[in-house]
Amino acid sequence: MTNLTGVLRQLRNERQNAQKQVERIDAALAALNGLSSKRQGNGGTRTLSAAARRKIAAAQRARWAKIKKAA
Repeated sequence: MTNLTGVLRQLRNERQNAQKQVERIDAALAALNGLSSKRQGNGGTRTLSAAARRKIAAAQRARWAKIKKAA
């Protein structure tokens, strides 16, 4: 029985250490996530709505039609 008690104690210690590491990793991920989501100006991606894409496409079609009409 004493051997089993020692094993259980060791497993609990390992679990506590693992939990502390997970908490540190979570904190690091939260810090990095906060930094990466605010990068609009330098290389961040912007998503357009479907309506905005339609307006841009219509404007481009109008430009092409104007060029083709002139030619």
